Amino acid sequence: MPQRHSKNNNDLAYFTYDEKKKLGYGTQRERLGRDSIKPFDACSLCLKPFIDPMCCHKGHVFCKECILECFLAQKKDIQRRLAAHSSQKKQDKDEEEERLMLQKARELDEFDQQNHSAMPRNSDKNHNQDKTGFHGANSVKTTSFEEEALRTMKAFWLPSATPAASVRVDAPETHTVCPEGKEKLKLKNLFAIRFTEDNSEEEENRTKSASSSSYDKTYICPSCKVTLTNTMSLVALSSCGHVFCKKCGEKFMPVDKVCLVCDKPCKDRNLVGLKKGGTGFAEHDDHLEAKEYKHLGSGSGLGLVRPVKT
Repeated sequence: MPQRHSKNNNDLAYFTYDEKKKLGYGTQRERLGRDSIKPFDACSLCLKPFIDPMCCHKGHVFCKECILECFLAQKKDIQRRLAAHSSQKKQDKDEEEERLMLQKARELDEFDQQNHSAMPRNSDKNHNQDKTGFHGANSVKTTSFEEEALRTMKAFWLPSATPAASVRVDAPETHTVCPEGKEKLKLKNLFAIRFTEDNSEEEENRTKSASSSSYDKTYICPSCKVTLTNTMSLVALSSCGHVFCKKCGEKFMPVDKVCLVCDKPCKDRNLVGLKKGGTGFAEHDDHLEAKEYKHLGSGSGLGLVRPVKT
């Protein structure tokens, strides 16, 4: 029986789908499952069950310690970029002053030569010729076309035509952003949220272990007493922080204008929808495909990876 060559790399003159996957070149796509998506009760930064949860007005939930550390790191990065930008502006100013000083000195030198020499000469033309550093083969005077070509060409073998690799630092943004939604976010825009724990299983947990960990906690809606899961849509009140299921929040809050737990007054704008947890099903989740572009194969050993532009 002949040997099977369908998965070999020496079978055809072009790459098959399986051969391209083995090479690891181009855009690599991977379907994300349930274990790759965080649940609703996990922090968006540390991906662990949250401790002292804080929420923004877009519904992203973070641990208090994690979001404070993120803001502190962003502030330090902004200060570093501002210092680099100010030093660059100072360097540009010094270079401009030096250029004006050299130009003024060259004009004075030209004026002195025209008034004290027998035959005046054009120093600008000589200066341009010296600046190029190349006068043609065998010291023959170059034409205007050759001078223009020497000025615009990028020849690394000529010291005068070597392109300068100057790195410019743009003026950075001075505001902090949400690490999940990438919109402007300040510390005062965050509010603490409160989940209602399920106390019905407290006796069972006491019999199993003396202290229940944060991974074993289950939360319920304080209105309808339904256990909160990743498939449910949740809302939080920015005025007091209590979390309800979306059905109870949209049914009772706009009518009663008070929180069902603490009776604190609230308005319609205080209802903030929280981001859903992941289930792994395409009908429920939006982003279930991860993309990564590799311009070198995974077997090259260089590991040069750049993200895909979407």
